[in-house]
Amino acid sequence: MSQIDGDEEMADATPGAEVADIEAKPERQKLRLLPGSTDTAASFAFEREDHTLGNALRYMITKNPDVEFCGYSIPHPSEAVLHLRIQTWDGVSVYEVLRKGLDDLSDLCDAVQDKFTVSRDSFNTSHSSGTTLVDS
Repeated sequence: MSQIDGDEEMADATPGAEVADIEAKPERQKLRLLPGSTDTAASFAFEREDHTLGNALRYMITKNPDVEFCGYSIPHPSEAVLHLRIQTWDGVSVYEVLRKGLDDLSDLCDAVQDKFTVSRDSFNTSHSSGTTLVDS
């Protein structure tokens, strides 16, 4: 190998060099607790989420009578991060409120999907002229 103007030439990789030797970087957490949080007031950051989850989750959490405040923001449009703030009345854990909100939202999505599937199948059965409007 020779050195030209401070740059050093590197030898080619040996045949059979394994790419698997490279250590994989751990994936970042999808949900983080932001600094300054307490048991009754906390802010969370959801990575790779936007208004679709933010507004639906805010609505579900706000319906909980133990919640004093719930809001969300997208700090900057070029960053795919959602900040969710939850404040509860004394003695109620924001972590339990968040878990209940996520569970309730999941149940709601399941109910909508089930109703859609039944309605689609009913429509396709009643209009069975060989073509369907929406395939399974």
